[in-house]
This record gives sequence, C-alpha cells and structure tokens, in this order.
Amino acid sequence: MNISLYLLTVLIWGTTWIALKMQLGDVAITASIAYRFGLAALVLFAFLLLTGRLQRLDRRGQTLCLLQGLALFCLNFICFYNASRWIPSGLIAVIFSMATLWNSLNSWLFFKQKISANVLIGGGFGLLGLGFLFWPELAGHEASRESLLGIGLAMLGTLCFSAGNMLSSLQQKAGFRPLTTNAWSMLYGALMLVALCVVMGTPFGFEWTTRYVGSLLFLAIPGSVIGFTAYLTLVGRMGPERAAYCTVLFPVVALNISVFAEGYQWTTAALFGLALVMVGNVLVFRKPRPKAEVEVA
Repeated sequence: MNISLYLLTVLIWGTTWIALKMQLGDVAITASIAYRFGLAALVLFAFLLLTGRLQRLDRRGQTLCLLQGLALFCLNFICFYNASRWIPSGLIAVIFSMATLWNSLNSWLFFKQKISANVLIGGGFGLLGLGFLFWPELAGHEASRESLLGIGLAMLGTLCFSAGNMLSSLQQKAGFRPLTTNAWSMLYGALMLVALCVVMGTPFGFEWTTRYVGSLLFLAIPGSVIGFTAYLTLVGRMGPERAAYCTVLFPVVALNISVFAEGYQWTTAALFGLALVMVGNVLVFRKPRPKAEVEVA
C-alpha cells in the first residue's frame, strides 16, 4: 500500500509542472492558487459529506489545520511561484528536494526521532544526483541580487512545506485522518489567499479557456486532492523524512515528460545524476539490519 501511494504521489507531482506553466498568464498568481485550493477543498468536503467520512475536529485540530493551511497551502506556494520569477526551475527543484533533510532535522527537533543514517545518506545521494541532472541550467545562471532573493524564497518555501509535514504528522498522531485535515487546511489556505488578494488589491481575474480551466481542474483534483492526500498519508505511515523523498523523485519524472513535451535531451551527466537518485531511493527505503544479539557464555 505504501509503495502504491508513493508511486502515485511521484507520478502526480511529476506532471503538475505542466499544469502550473499553463496557469501563468493574465490571472494573478495569488488568485490562481486561491482558486486551486478553494476548488480542492470544495471537492474534498463534498466527498467526505456524501460518504459520511468527515471527522469532527476539536479546537486543537482546527488550530493545527489553520497552521497547516498557512504553511502548506498558502506561504509554500507563494514562495515557489515568486521564486520562479528570478531563478531557474532546475534550481528550485534542487532546493525543494532539501525537504528530505529538513524533515529529518525537524522530526529530530520536534518529535525527538533519531535520524536514520540511511535516510541522510540517501537524501545526500538524491541531492547530488539532482545537481548533475540540472547542472547545465545551474551553471549557466549568473548570481545576482534577484537570484539570491529567488534562492531565499525557494528555501523559505521548502521550510514551509516541511512545517506542513510536521503539522500533518501531529494531526495523524491525534487520530485525525488526512482527508478531513486536508479539506479544512485547504479551505483555510484558500481563504487566507483571498484575504491577501483583497489587502494587496489583486484583481480576481479568470480565463475561460480550455488551457486555464483544464490546468486548474488538474491541479485542484489530481494535484491537490489526490496528491496531497496520498503524500500526507505516507507522512503518517512512513515518517516525514522517508515520505519527503518524493520531492527528489518527481523532478526526474518531470524531466522524462519534458523529453516529449519540450524536447529535453538526456546527457551523460544527467544519466549519472539519475543513477544517483535511484541509489538514494534504495537507501532511503532500505530497512536497517537488526543488531545481532551477543550470547553470553
């Protein structure tokens, strides 16, 4: 079951980048994100009410959902969308993949969970592999004030993503299921984005085109309802540090799709990087060997 959820998350999040590019246009970024999570919350609530699966949350549960909405479905996306204005998508992918290490560190800080050596080593292999995969794009990018700002925003977005993982882990330990908590968190995130648009004077435009509406539906339902539910379920089952290795693998899926969609060409360095990512994947999911018991004569 865990492998199926893992593969589903990687495949969905590895394809959402196409829909994200289709969203860029006349509609303000903040408004598009609000539409995405508002629609996703509506779909989730409708499903939960029709199936009788909506859990009742206490005050603590609602507070955690509010914080998760702020971190995972609001600030996270604002940071990454704006970072893409100043730095290459490849660099953003590398920075976002540091979620594996952030989650390991935050699990140790907040939950006192021991950091597994194979998770750290596997995460290191994955990051190194992504470096080789995106090296041509990274090497050709000159440092500037704008690029530093973009890197800072991408790092902040990754930290927000990791914070959302920790909050989801707390919710699941309290017995709240991801379907219910995601519904409330996405609703809170959408409302905060709407409030931000009002405060900033951002117009609520919309494009009634097949391109925009189709990409919005894909991002809201497979990308958010299914993708985030599958991923956060993995956070509860496998732990945040192992689940976050999805962030290393989905750029690899995106590159393979780019071969057909944008004419991306594999290089020797990129293939070597892919091999490192695969090795990292094996290390992250390898169960540590139990320590042999020493018999006392």
